[in-house]
Amino acid sequence: MKNRIPIRTTDTLRLVIMGLGKLTLACRIETLYKVVNRSQIHSSGTGYTGITYIDNHAVGVVDLHQKLFNVPLPTKAGYFVVVRSSTSELIAIPITTSPNLVDVQRERIRVLPDFYRQSDTLGIASHVARISHEDETLTAFIIDENALR
Repeated sequence: MKNRIPIRTTDTLRLVIMGLGKLTLACRIETLYKVVNRSQIHSSGTGYTGITYIDNHAVGVVDLHQKLFNVPLPTKAGYFVVVRSSTSELIAIPITTSPNLVDVQRERIRVLPDFYRQSDTLGIASHVARISHEDETLTAFIIDENALR
């Protein structure tokens, strides 16, 4: 089953965009649980996953900087963008800069081809969007929260 962006009656989709190295990632506002200041991550340090505690929940952490670039996040300061998967599992994505909320025209969003998702490290993304933001046009990869695991 392909991950589809839900059809709504509006012409825009609200996304939370975040920088990750030279990449711009986004998540749909419907999957966002919350954005919080980054806290301690408990892990063995050998992989890109860990665990943290948010609102008395044990939350899985996926360091996308480590997963995509094979380099851990450069700093301990920053935020967690916490998303909810389709199974209601909470997943925290550590980032170093504040995320932004944007409305994107649906016509600027495209499904990523399956061959790309299967052959590239950006298989965590289901769609790509061209976003006008702060006097520039960004290419944002929209995260498939179910592919983060």
